[in-house]
Amino acid sequence: MYSTASSAGTEARSNLFGKSKSDIVKIVEEMGQPAFRGKQIYEWIYSKGATLFQDMANLPNSLQEQLERGYCVDYGQILQNQLSVDGTRKMLIQFKNDSRAAVEAVFIPEEHRGTLCVSSQVGCSLSCTFCHTGTQSLYRNLTAAEIAGQYMIAAWIAKDLPRRINQRPNVSNIVFMGQGEPLYNFRNVSSAIKLMTDPDGAGVAPWRITISTSGVAPLIPRIATELRVGLAISLHAADNDLRTEIMPINKTYPLPLLMNSCTEFARIAGPQNRRITFEYVMLDGVNDSDRHAKQLVDLIHGLPAHVNLIPFNPWPGSAYRSSSAARVAAFCGLVRNSGVHASVRTPRGDDILAACGQLKSVHDKTVDA
Repeated sequence: MYSTASSAGTEARSNLFGKSKSDIVKIVEEMGQPAFRGKQIYEWIYSKGATLFQDMANLPNSLQEQLERGYCVDYGQILQNQLSVDGTRKMLIQFKNDSRAAVEAVFIPEEHRGTLCVSSQVGCSLSCTFCHTGTQSLYRNLTAAEIAGQYMIAAWIAKDLPRRINQRPNVSNIVFMGQGEPLYNFRNVSSAIKLMTDPDGAGVAPWRITISTSGVAPLIPRIATELRVGLAISLHAADNDLRTEIMPINKTYPLPLLMNSCTEFARIAGPQNRRITFEYVMLDGVNDSDRHAKQLVDLIHGLPAHVNLIPFNPWPGSAYRSSSAARVAAFCGLVRNSGVHASVRTPRGDDILAACGQLKSVHDKTVDA
């Protein structure tokens, strides 16, 4: 089982976790070992979830000792592990023993799937007015190892490791909907996805991964051409002026440019992930009228789209209230009756500030059971 102890004493050693198969093969060849040893180590790390070289049973003792002296396998340190009354789990994970380099990841178990919400940056630069993370300034991008490490920690806790072929994992889906804008860290997000989807490693199916973006329009088609994963758009308003008011990124990438990129994504993407999810937080008196619903339908008409309505989840100091349940239902009905697929997201983990829009890297240096 992975624990905070797995990160102890790693500062002076190079982390093998986050390195590709070819990187590890090169390292062992420089040690005078055959290439197949690197492939064995890669499998131990990513498929079996080994974090101690002494557990890599098919490696010679001499190689285990050599690796131990210069390398480690470190996912990050779990500072908090909170469990909601509804089963949602929120983990605060720190990297490189840097108290500022901490992010939250959330695992949401359901009957037929388990979804892990991962972060891509420490903090965020976008300052969306309805999002708790937006009140935390951007500290830095996460590395590929730090992004994939969130998955490995969750997989250990969910008892998915060692990986078992032909058995559905408990952590079955991954969404980049945590802290940060994934497309502002495209290189590391891309590398992390390649690690997590490698059939010889973690083996997550690409169509079970979704990147949510606030609208970095130029990079959206690359999600289809290079990563081949799903796309979600944090839309939240279908009126250009209103979206600029609540999402400053709209000044840089206004709605016409964003929608052109979505059209291009749908044209390129394969049949399993071409449908775009449009996320829409329901803010009382701000974006929840019948007129707003019609604007939304008009905006996404013609795209393979699903609208996910999100009742606003309050956080300390927030200026908004959620639309009433009746208003959310009426809005959803208007969208559906116009021929667009729509659903209302059920809040999960709101008692531990783990629901959508509530994440922020704050901790009191305690660990909850």
